[in-house]
Amino acid sequence: MTDTKTKYLFFTGKGGVGKTSLACATAVEMADSGKVVLLVSTDPASNLKDVLESPVDENIIPVHEINNLFAINIDPENSAEEYRNRVTRTLEGISSKEEIKKIREDLSGACTTEIASFDEFSRFVSGETEGTIFDIIIFDTAPTGHTLRLLELPAAWSSFTDENPDGASCLGPTSALKSGKERYHTVVNRLRDASLTSFYIVARADKASLKEASRTSNELKELGMSNQLLYINGVFKAIDKNDLLAQKIETMGNEQLNSIPDNLKTLPLKTFPLLPYNVLGIVKLRSLFNTELQKSISENNLPKSETSIQVLKGIVELVDELCSNQKYGLIMTMGKGGVGKTIAASAIAVLLAKKGFEVLLTTTDPAAHIQDFIEQLGELPSTLTVERIDPKAETQRYTEKILEHKGQGQSDEAKKLILEDLKSPCTEEVAVFHAFSKAISMAKRKFVVMDTAPTGHTLLLLDTAGSYHRDIMRNNINSGRLRTPYMALQDQTLSKIILVSLPETTPMREAGDLQNDLKRAGIKPYAWLINQSLSMLAGISDPLLKSRANAEIQVIDTIKGTYSQRTFGIPFIAEKKLLPALLNRHLN
Repeated sequence: MTDTKTKYLFFTGKGGVGKTSLACATAVEMADSGKVVLLVSTDPASNLKDVLESPVDENIIPVHEINNLFAINIDPENSAEEYRNRVTRTLEGISSKEEIKKIREDLSGACTTEIASFDEFSRFVSGETEGTIFDIIIFDTAPTGHTLRLLELPAAWSSFTDENPDGASCLGPTSALKSGKERYHTVVNRLRDASLTSFYIVARADKASLKEASRTSNELKELGMSNQLLYINGVFKAIDKNDLLAQKIETMGNEQLNSIPDNLKTLPLKTFPLLPYNVLGIVKLRSLFNTELQKSISENNLPKSETSIQVLKGIVELVDELCSNQKYGLIMTMGKGGVGKTIAASAIAVLLAKKGFEVLLTTTDPAAHIQDFIEQLGELPSTLTVERIDPKAETQRYTEKILEHKGQGQSDEAKKLILEDLKSPCTEEVAVFHAFSKAISMAKRKFVVMDTAPTGHTLLLLDTAGSYHRDIMRNNINSGRLRTPYMALQDQTLSKIILVSLPETTPMREAGDLQNDLKRAGIKPYAWLINQSLSMLAGISDPLLKSRANAEIQVIDTIKGTYSQRTFGIPFIAEKKLLPALLNRHLN
């Protein structure tokens, strides 16, 4: 790693694959080698401070216990507020207070938040500010869909500014953007320069993760960002060859490693083992690139005694409670990327449909994997409908509606201007929220089970109800519906929020933070669902698996004691067809 030639290193991939651990470990190794390193998080759900065991905030500060390493967390909300202030400051004395207030309202959406984050991120790549004093800048990026939208923004801004010079959108007055246009071109050019920038695509040795990595690689290449490397994290090697579960996990992992998608086979590949300890703190981060240190730490973390079995209610009991007193409602699975929201939503929907209820299973996740699980079943219950809120399709549908409404009686030139205005990058977010609202309204007639996007994206989506409502109101399209999302989510008889977490410290904390954010919005989660629990299984003899199972006990006890009065669990399942295996396990 220390001979990496590029100045900018990006770590990207599906949520939960270990991007942050590997980004931090790389930063530590390079700092140890004498490089002056800056570690930047652009993830709305960042956990840099947990992994580094050092304070990290929106200012560049040194990391504890190591020289030459500095870190900063780009906070999307703070960045958005600073961006709003910067845009409106230029209008003081020119526009009225009412006009400025309206512009601030227009700048309250999710699109503005992402743009503001990019604006912060871009200064480290442009070479205009603090980025010049560091030898290496490492970006721990947000989950894949969010990251790719972030990287695509410069082109979107550029085209919108060129084509709509007198307009305004969620970007703010376009005149305010032109001052940064040259910087954005510089940033994109540097991201495309293989001598300056490397992209580390992080995955796990499982089909869904590698599929996401394959998609990420292709989309980056389409953006002209082709200097890519593949890291496969958490590769399991059995210690006890007589443990059938351990054998199965290792075999499945090896099969996936031997069937990597073709486009990934051309990338330089490095694998990292599953370890019997959480990679938290500088010493354990150093161990990721040091096998001798791994062995030393592992020996002290392998269990010397038997593992106690954790008893939790299963997903069947959860579904029984969800439908005990009603025949309809909204059920949303929420949590950090990679914790199992999709498998949980799919299983809940199928079990409800098997009981005879009308069920719609849908997703707001840009990297939707629902279809992958549903296809494992073969035949579906007749009362189950599966849909996906497709951002591109929804944008097209929304654009056509606006054109039809606002274009009535207008000249061809006027219609052209309307269409140009709709090329604003915020239009896709507006369209997705519109579809999201429609799905919620259906929950008054049937069960709607919604697999949401990773935590940061979900919160941005929910946070922008007011902004999108105002946008749709201006266009007079189905405006009444946009009053309902928050009200529906706050109604505990109609809506049940299921927080999904892995039995690990960091996912637990992130789910806890999400729960606090939801409560501040008047939304109280119904239950927690702990996924992939080894401690729910009997008969484990492999020391590494036993170590992981033992580590879960304290986490699960904390969840039950601190976070949730209702706690359910899904045991670890080592099967290729995960959804049928989960359903059969519980139904039998």
